[in-house]
Amino acid sequence: MKIGLIAGGGQFPIIFARAARKKGMLVYAIAHQTETEPLLEEQVDAIQWIYLGQIKKIIHFFKSNQVTQAVMMGTIAKTRLFKDLRPDTKALSLIAGMRHTLDDGILRSLAKFLEEQGITIQPSTFLVPEILADKGCWTKRKPSGSEISDITLGWEIAKEIGRLDVGQCVVVAKGSVLAVEAIDGTDATISRGGQLGNQNAVVVKVCKPNQDFRFDIPAIGLETIRIMNQSGVKVLAIEAGKAVVFEKEAMIQLADSHKISIVALESPDDIRN
Repeated sequence: MKIGLIAGGGQFPIIFARAARKKGMLVYAIAHQTETEPLLEEQVDAIQWIYLGQIKKIIHFFKSNQVTQAVMMGTIAKTRLFKDLRPDTKALSLIAGMRHTLDDGILRSLAKFLEEQGITIQPSTFLVPEILADKGCWTKRKPSGSEISDITLGWEIAKEIGRLDVGQCVVVAKGSVLAVEAIDGTDATISRGGQLGNQNAVVVKVCKPNQDFRFDIPAIGLETIRIMNQSGVKVLAIEAGKAVVFEKEAMIQLADSHKISIVALESPDDIRN
């Protein structure tokens, strides 16, 4: 069985490729210059490097290798849209038909076009469901009463910016929203909010209300905790079953060493029960 992989940056494409090959699949990867980890080359059966916007190369590579299903995963910094984009004629026609370049609009348009070409896009976690966040408080320290209130507020705000397809993450402290994720991404949002939080900030990262699980699922990892510690942020709240987690045990150890709390909730009401 063959599977296509449209890879951005980070660990997720590498984890997926290893899992697919363990299951006996042949992995054919599209990798993005300046984004995808070069290590991916060692984990796949064939790879095509492209620049953002070279859609025709994706189609040609998959069709020439008889790939009929694929996944899309990994990070693409949206700032690349303004400096590294090299759109071919197909990409230009897709962009021209869009009212805006919000995350889901771009990804859904690309997925729809690929499926019109006979390439079905699968949910990004369909081979690795074990990396989804499990419900509970993972750390020794639990959120305080005031932090629980900030989680509740942050959850509401994060769901709203998700509904607007702006971002998935907010930073809150003492009932005030300090930072909202936009084009700069989660790590920059944590840094911005933490600088204002005076060691009291809470990060909430959740799925969009109409999340398309084929792409753009919230992700956290060891680097998330490092950025939180550097920024003086004390709590991370994520959505159980709807976020992918990398290096979980190392994350928990680092969080415990800095007295950071990590909670995975199905709703903010969970933490009050």
